[in-house]
Amino acid sequence: MPSSLPPSRRALLAGAALSLAPALARAQGAPSGTPAGTPAQGAPGAAEARPLIAAPATTRIKPEPAPETPVWTFDGKAGGPAAPPVLRIKRGEAVRLRLENKTERPLSLHWHGVRNRNAMDGVGGVTQSPVAPGASFLYEFTPPDAGTFLIRPLVVGGSSEPAGRGLSGMLVVEETKPPVVDRDVPLLLQDWRLEADGTLAGFGQVAFAASAGRLGNALTVNGRPTPETIEAAPGTRLRLRLANACNARATRIRFDGLKAWVAAVDGQPTDTFEPLRATLPFQPGTRYDILLDVPAASDPAGSVVALIGQGMPLARIVPKGEPVAARPPVAPIGENTLLPPEIKLQNAFRRDIAIAGGAVFDKAKPEAAPVFTGDPTRIWTLNGAAGRAENPPLFSVKRNTAVVLALTNTTAFPQSLHLHGHVFRLLHPLDDGWEPYWLDTFQLLEGRTARIAFLADNPGRWLLSATALERFDTGLWGWFDVT
Repeated sequence: MPSSLPPSRRALLAGAALSLAPALARAQGAPSGTPAGTPAQGAPGAAEARPLIAAPATTRIKPEPAPETPVWTFDGKAGGPAAPPVLRIKRGEAVRLRLENKTERPLSLHWHGVRNRNAMDGVGGVTQSPVAPGASFLYEFTPPDAGTFLIRPLVVGGSSEPAGRGLSGMLVVEETKPPVVDRDVPLLLQDWRLEADGTLAGFGQVAFAASAGRLGNALTVNGRPTPETIEAAPGTRLRLRLANACNARATRIRFDGLKAWVAAVDGQPTDTFEPLRATLPFQPGTRYDILLDVPAASDPAGSVVALIGQGMPLARIVPKGEPVAARPPVAPIGENTLLPPEIKLQNAFRRDIAIAGGAVFDKAKPEAAPVFTGDPTRIWTLNGAAGRAENPPLFSVKRNTAVVLALTNTTAFPQSLHLHGHVFRLLHPLDDGWEPYWLDTFQLLEGRTARIAFLADNPGRWLLSATALERFDTGLWGWFDVT
């Protein structure tokens, strides 16, 4: 049963966090409850696929007189802006998009958080063949849920570089009846590891992969150096869609001078609540929908701050202009009725999964850097095996089976994990309830065990994977089968 504790005091805030006919949707592995419908604008046969061109470009990350940084971007032009795309559709409408790879590396696009058809999940080497340089691939699917989702490169053994060069984006699926807001603002966080001359540092360092991952030394929001400035009249109601597309940067975010309400976590709506101490955990892959009203003109600008060092503002909310009329109290944006009201744990399939590997610390020399001496392609393991498509599954279940996974982190580092094709509940330690929000991504601290529960209602071959992409590239993933 759900916890009776106030939402602001639950584990999330403690930080421990084309429309198809029904038969075709079932045959291709849509999750149970996927809405049927008639083809919408953009559905197969209704329009040509939109091209999404991945290609080299340049963008300014460091201020002048430093040169612009060579990056990869979607639809960017050399010398022009390299802002990540934000694709917007209405719930029930289709994504129909052709990825054209004009980079020098194989690519595929994972639609992070979408309960997708398995063939469209976008894991190169598992659910599809990687898109070779000069080739293209058509993604077409209808997301069953409204929400805020990430677009991330995800090729087995080759994800960190395209993401670290800038290839990320956001998919926004708007509700049929969205909450009344004045502005809907995406805020996509990326970090970049730059050399002194503004070029990107090299990729493939074992030291990064075996420890904290490729942590950047420069931040951008929506492809621009931080902070992003949002000017609006006092009283304006904003919906901020915060998404962490960093390679490895896990942080916490704090709302300074702002009364913020969480309306959705990982794309799924929840009862609105205020974050405890105005902070939220924010690991790679995580998304929040935040509702807030712009402060009065007499108040200082509010800020969304990443708790890195002394704090790094990601966005500034600046009151400007004449106040608008007061808005009604913030309310929930509505339940997702496609998700089960409960998960029956008593007869659930259960599996223990241990995360191991990575660099180790010398306890006799606590000041020394961690050391890794193993196979650089097999740094991390799940249940003793580094991720390989040819590996046997972590488990196999029939469709609509309740599953409980006990995940134990035996490594020296926090691990951010993502469940593909499904959403889950984070269980209380005694299996006597769960946190009152759905997740697809969460952080498991070192030395800890956490249990997650989900309904395996989406047929196919799905991953449980690290969201820190250097770890994914070096083994921290496995797959399970829903038949």
